[in-house]
Amino acid sequence: MDEVKELLARAVAGKRVGREELLTLFRKACLHDLGEAATAVRFAHNPEPVVTYIIDRNINYTNVCVYRCKFCAFYRKPVDPDAYVLPFDELARKVEETLAAGGTGILLQGGVHPSLRLDFYEGMLRLLRERFPEVHLHAFSAPEIAFLSRVHQLPVREVIRRLQEAGLASIPGGGAEILEDQTRKRIWSHAKASTEEWLEVHREAHALGLRTTATMMFGVGEDVEARVEHLLRVRELQDATGGFTAFIPWTFQEENTALEGQVATSGGYDYLRTLAISRLALDNFQHVQGSWLTQGPKIGQLSLFFGADDLGSIMLEENVVAAAGVHNRLDQHTMERLIRDAGFTPRQRRTLYEPL
Repeated sequence: MDEVKELLARAVAGKRVGREELLTLFRKACLHDLGEAATAVRFAHNPEPVVTYIIDRNINYTNVCVYRCKFCAFYRKPVDPDAYVLPFDELARKVEETLAAGGTGILLQGGVHPSLRLDFYEGMLRLLRERFPEVHLHAFSAPEIAFLSRVHQLPVREVIRRLQEAGLASIPGGGAEILEDQTRKRIWSHAKASTEEWLEVHREAHALGLRTTATMMFGVGEDVEARVEHLLRVRELQDATGGFTAFIPWTFQEENTALEGQVATSGGYDYLRTLAISRLALDNFQHVQGSWLTQGPKIGQLSLFFGADDLGSIMLEENVVAAAGVHNRLDQHTMERLIRDAGFTPRQRRTLYEPL
């Protein structure tokens, strides 16, 4: 264990942790020591005893998706009776409700609908930008953008540029899952954005001046080597561009999915270990977000002692994780109480981590 303590001390001192060292931490480090080290690194990046959160809304403009991933309980086929594409006036109504609740941003994502084209996305963004210029449009994912690139035979950068001109303000990290292609292929039903395609979308977005987030959904039966590969790939891109605002890891939820009962899923212990190691690995990320949505409010609160400095959104609406049987909910009062009870000061933020 002297080896582990030395590794943790180096990480706390700001020294970069390599592949083999990360594997050692996954295999040998104890939870308490990981939490202590991750907390020290968290305060090195964010010295104030402040935990941030945002009020926004996850609007899924369609549940139709060509990919039908084995880990997803949300998607529908075009012929399914409950398949939908939200009318633009319904989108506007949801944004109005978000503003009325004190929200500042919209996370706009859908399935990858086989019939929707770039003009649909541009029209959606223009409508929302024109009617709600104060709302930050954090929208679409790498698989959505990669699909538009293929179907229109346009470079990824050109697709993003057109969306940016229409009102796109930043891009979320959806579609990352595990950035290791053997794992990705195992949990898909159809070919989706590869690791390189996911990275390309974010690289091109950063080149155009857009900030994005990096995510990781783990607990789909992958080995720790795959998790380490994921962390190294996003760290490498952040070294090159500096365009990621935050890293957001969460656990796969299996209910109602094709993988239900097929893989060893992750609970709170594995979540906190992986969160802490992520904070130690990603020395070039300022923010790491805790996941109360998948783990529940109490583990979300504990995440603040395992490297997280942010608890994400109170989520006025969330459909994808709910489809997998998870219905955790927080209001603003409860979010702030969880943060205060952990000994921190709550602070509402905007999408790009600007304070209100």
